[in-house]
Amino acid sequence: MKKVVFSILAVALIFVSCKSETKEVQPLATAADIALADTASEMSSPEFLYVTAYSGLSLREFNNLNSERVAKMPYGTKVKVISSENNNTMTVGGIKGAMDEIEFNHKKGFAFNGYLSKFFPPEKNSKAKGYADDLKALFPSVVYSESVGGTASKPINIETLELPTDQWHEAFFVAQRLFDFPKDFAFPNPTGKDEQVIKDKMPEKDVWTSELIVNRKDDALTKIAYHYKTKNFGYDVTITQNGDKMKIEKTETVE
Repeated sequence: MKKVVFSILAVALIFVSCKSETKEVQPLATAADIALADTASEMSSPEFLYVTAYSGLSLREFNNLNSERVAKMPYGTKVKVISSENNNTMTVGGIKGAMDEIEFNHKKGFAFNGYLSKFFPPEKNSKAKGYADDLKALFPSVVYSESVGGTASKPINIETLELPTDQWHEAFFVAQRLFDFPKDFAFPNPTGKDEQVIKDKMPEKDVWTSELIVNRKDDALTKIAYHYKTKNFGYDVTITQNGDKMKIEKTETVE
């Protein structure tokens, strides 16, 4: 009887030992792993894009700009990407890009992806913080901050928004809508003078200054700034590149 009990115990120990040897221990995900996963997700080809051209964007029959126009997609339209062209094959309005195959309103065709963005455009009168919070749901690495400085008689408010993109035109179109640049200001061509001042041709009444200042080096953008000034109020918006992100900063002064 003792021999039987001993044999049963031996078999049980061998079975438990085998199970413990074959069981894989899954390591916990580190903060770095999560950050890498978020970055990979944000940088992957999106399924949907948004039209950023104020005047709308043409949907064409084939993948060239001379092809017949199938439809015109209004500003802010969400379109489905069928296939994307990752190599830049053309330049339109100073923006490098190519023709993506997309679907709009049950029609398929091609559109210049320089005027398509993974970031949905801000709605009219959107606040920067609210827009940033909405973006974070899709792009966790979006960063927003705000601070107050200056004096009691002359306060200075600063808002900063960092977008996970290295594309100047994407940042420009977001800033233009979010901080109310005149829509007549087109995206500045990266090729040109080291510094260029572009005046608002039709400023509103009592506006002292409304201008775009473009800084370049070796035919590449280094900073885009919009200056707005009235008698008692003014703000500056600057767009710069910060590593693999674009930084938009608004400095508002009340006098």
